[in-house]
Amino acid sequence: MASNQPPDAAQQLPEIIVLGPPSVFRAYDGEFSSRFQVLRPWESQSPLPQFLADRAQSTRAALCSGAFSLSAAILCNLPSLGLIVTTSAGLDHIDLTECRRRGIAVASAGNIFSADVADLAVGLLLDLLRKISTGNRFVRDGLWPRQAEYPLGVKVGGKRVGIVGLGSIGVEVAKRLEAFGCAISYYSRKKKPLVSYAFYPDIYALALNSDVLVLCCALTEQTHHMINREVMVALGKDGVIVNIARGAVIDEKELVCCLQQGEIAAAGLDVFENEPRVPNELYELDSVVLSPHAAVFTEESFTELYQLMAGNLEAFFSNRPLLSPIPDE
Repeated sequence: MASNQPPDAAQQLPEIIVLGPPSVFRAYDGEFSSRFQVLRPWESQSPLPQFLADRAQSTRAALCSGAFSLSAAILCNLPSLGLIVTTSAGLDHIDLTECRRRGIAVASAGNIFSADVADLAVGLLLDLLRKISTGNRFVRDGLWPRQAEYPLGVKVGGKRVGIVGLGSIGVEVAKRLEAFGCAISYYSRKKKPLVSYAFYPDIYALALNSDVLVLCCALTEQTHHMINREVMVALGKDGVIVNIARGAVIDEKELVCCLQQGEIAAAGLDVFENEPRVPNELYELDSVVLSPHAAVFTEESFTELYQLMAGNLEAFFSNRPLLSPIPDE
């Protein structure tokens, strides 16, 4: 006799897989689990390829951390995948060419983090110029009573700030530093017709005409090691670099050399080439402020991120337009 009981509710929920470190996901595990049937590879003792082969052959959507490399090899193990929702605004961790070939849509974090990242960029610059971290160590180490003279800081207002990549984050950085009285210019793939800032089509020319470079661009083949020794020398001995983009936009070995040799004055770094490994030489320099790739980490933005991720997933399973799709090209 057929049962009149409804099927298990979990079986009716759309299935998604979470790829990457679970830390971002865990904050909203309960909310996701109430709306989706969630596959969690980190709970399995099987290697990821085996887990995908055993459990995810029919999975149509993936939630992917920005710290996870979603390569063509991984995608081959997800034959039914139709959507990737990434927690990151950057997309260098996803093989977009393979996604396009397979017809897999990708949705990003969009502009959710732009204001938070811009805040940290400005914070790093303020720290470097006004020696906030250095002053903190000076006081905590008990040097103030014994060493009355403390080095002068540098004024923020009036600085010529060159922004590398005038996207949503770069625009937010520019707005904030304009309020300090900084002169803004920028380098980008194309001139932005709706902004009045000076445009430099050449990164070397931008460095020559800047006191500060703030790196806000995506990491691509074209931008990899774009900030090389030549650019840093052009920036000059009083020059400051702030990087809240991706570590490999800078040639990190040359950055260390330029800092050690006084070719540039200071650097504020939220990102590194081989995270979480940081060159030991940077630890020894008072002219460097380090941050653990934390520009996006605020409670407010993570709440908004969860809503966007869930909205993109629900739109996909309901055959509605995605909320934050990346362009096809």
